[in-house]
Amino acid sequence: MEIPARTAPAAVIVAIDGPAGTGKSSTSKAVAAKLGLGYLDTGAQYRAITWWMLSNGVDVDDAVAVADASVKPAIVSGTDPAAPTITVDGLDAAGPIRTQEVTSAVSAVSAVPEVRTRITELQREIAAGAPEGIVVEGRDIGSTVLPDADLKIFLTASPEARAARRSGELTGKEAADLAATREALVKRDAADSSRKTSPLAKAADAVEVDTTDLTLEQVIECVVTLTEAAMAAKAAR
Repeated sequence: MEIPARTAPAAVIVAIDGPAGTGKSSTSKAVAAKLGLGYLDTGAQYRAITWWMLSNGVDVDDAVAVADASVKPAIVSGTDPAAPTITVDGLDAAGPIRTQEVTSAVSAVSAVPEVRTRITELQREIAAGAPEGIVVEGRDIGSTVLPDADLKIFLTASPEARAARRSGELTGKEAADLAATREALVKRDAADSSRKTSPLAKAADAVEVDTTDLTLEQVIECVVTLTEAAMAAKAAR
């Protein structure tokens, strides 16, 4: 009896959204690496343009000034999950974009419609150019950037769990107590969820995964299983 040839899993676009501290980045990178997909941290792109604004003397509280300057920086994202990179005007921005100064300003810059239009176009280009498929993580990927993604996942967690995780990521002068970290997260959630342009929101057809009581390994396993199912479903079409 002839054994039918095995159909290779299809390349898929996976959108992973959720607020800070839910494990988006760690999960997305791990899933992409395990399944041979590309990886894009969209938050890093907003941080990159914010860092450029701060470095070039643009008043980040002046929406008109931010809008006018939004077309100027050249932002390039590498999509290798093992070593994701981001450059601004040819400079490595991976370190500078993670400072508290950038963290404090990124919500204001991200809320400017012209900034979101510029970065969204860049994100769509990268996703469309990923022949092996890609995991794209952010806050409005499934709802706005890639509404036709093959799989949409929305990660959540309690504010306390998120604060504990985020506080553990901070070092030196930027290390904060849990209460302060929790307050900062809740404040950013409110800003991102209430902005008029592409707010933080769960897409209607997204799978919600509460990571509060899960280990990182458990979250990764869950998302890998969901992604493999999406790949198999697409290959069978």
